Formats: sequence, structure tokens, C-alpha cells
Amino acid sequence: MERELWIALYRMLRAAARRVPRHKRVRVGDAVIVAVYVWAVLHDRPVCWATQRRNWPRDGLLDFALPSQSTMSRRLRTGGARDLMAALHEPLSHARPDDAGAGATLVKVVDAKPLPVGAYSVARDARWGRGVRGQARGYKLHALYGGGPLPIAWEVVPMNASEQRVARRLFRSLAGAGYVLADSVYDVNDLYARAADAGHQLLAPRKRPDAGLGRRAHHPARHRAIEMLEGPRPAFGRQLYGLRGSIERRFGRLTNFGGGLAPLPNWVRTLRRVRLWVHAKLLIDAARWQLKTRLAA
Repeated sequence: MERELWIALYRMLRAAARRVPRHKRVRVGDAVIVAVYVWAVLHDRPVCWATQRRNWPRDGLLDFALPSQSTMSRRLRTGGARDLMAALHEPLSHARPDDAGAGATLVKVVDAKPLPVGAYSVARDARWGRGVRGQARGYKLHALYGGGPLPIAWEVVPMNASEQRVARRLFRSLAGAGYVLADSVYDVNDLYARAADAGHQLLAPRKRPDAGLGRRAHHPARHRAIEMLEGPRPAFGRQLYGLRGSIERRFGRLTNFGGGLAPLPNWVRTLRRVRLWVHAKLLIDAARWQLKTRLAA
């Protein structure tokens, strides 16, 4: 499966490279740089491992000259590599060629996944925050998923970053109309207002359902969410909110295969490297979903 995944991504990279304008003339194209990086990420190895010919198959899979480690390090910092990886979102955002895409679904789900590192890691931008089992140090992936294999929007930030503040930025990518499902951390008036401005109803349980609402004014969308989950006829709201578990399955699928988003290896530190690593893992997961869907058809 690893071979098929890489071939699928490499073909998409070459096609996308023809559409993305080059920042300047270079000897090694951005498609080669990203392809070598994806090969390393797919095998959970550092970039220096992927620049060695002995770590590639000998059956003609490698049809380009491998760049040096210094070239890879320099070019992965440029906007060209990032732009090319971003260009893969369009062909990978659909589970099937006839799929309407991630943004077309009425139901979206937002949540965060901790990416912990060691307590004594030298990564200066790793922070202590709320992890899976109490406090942890590291980073956190925040994702807004729709119906497609890739998130509609995502960010990687230090572990202590406010989930509500990150959600405000993610909600800028909402399009059309529908519902956004979230846990009680997102139950704040500002997020209800931002979702409503984007044509969506945020649905999140109250942090303290047994408490009153006090005397302060609340956004009408928050009142509607409370009515849907706690009102006299909550069947539809609770059934709809039951779909929130899909993001747990998304995060589980992202991690539960060879080449998936396992715990961060010790050479993936600092936000720049973690974001690049997570981005590649998201692309690999989406390509795997497409490949499995195509084989099952």
C-alpha cells in the first residue's frame, strides 16, 4: 500500500506542479522536493534517509535524481514546496471523482488532537496544555472536517493555544449552510455568532447544563442550540449531535495505519517542522482513502 500511495501522490504532484507558478528557476523542481519528503514521511523516517538511493526500490520507481540533504533542508523552507502541497488539496478533497467535496456537506465537525512530545524536549515552542490524559507538553492539531477525506481547514499550534481562538480562524473557511458540531469547550457566544455569520448553526452542549443562563444576553444561535439539545423535543438535535463522533473516527483513521500520524518522532520539533509533517500525513491519509474507495468500487 505504501508504494501505491506514493505513486498516487507523485502523479498528483507532477500535475499540480504544472499549475502552480514557480517562484524562480531552480535546478530541482518543487515536485521532486515534496515527493522525496513524502517518501520520508510515509516511512516515518528523517529526510536524510530519503535522500539516499539505497532506501528506494530498485525497480524503476525512482525516475529522478535525488537532491542532497542540504537542498532538501533549504527548499522545504520555501514557499514553493508549501504552495505545491496546498495545491494537492483540490484533487484530494473528494473521496470519489463525482463527489461534491468536503465543503458541500451540511454537517461539519470541529475538534483538536494533541501531539505530545517529551516533557524534557528541547523544542522551545512546545507548551504545556490539556492533553488526552491530563496535562501534556507539545502541540495540537485543530481540524474542521466536512464530508471529504481532507479537513476543510486545519492548524497546528502549541498545546496551550485556546481552542476557541483557533476555531474562530477555522470558521472563516465555512461555506454554504449547515451545522457545526463541537464539544462543550466551544460553547461560547462569540463562536455561535461567527458560525451564524457564515450561515451555520453551531451545536455544542453547555459546559454546565444544570446551571442557568444568568442575566447576560446570549446570541440567538446559542439559545437555539440549547433548545435543540435540551428543549421539550430534543430528538432531532440529539440525533444530529450524535454525528460528532465522526471526527474521533477521522483522527483514529489518521493514526491507525502504517505511515499514519503516529506520535511525533524526535526529529520533528518546532512548529515549522511539525506543521509540515502533519500536512504530509493529512495528504497521505486522503490519498489512502481515495485509493481504497477506488479499489472498492
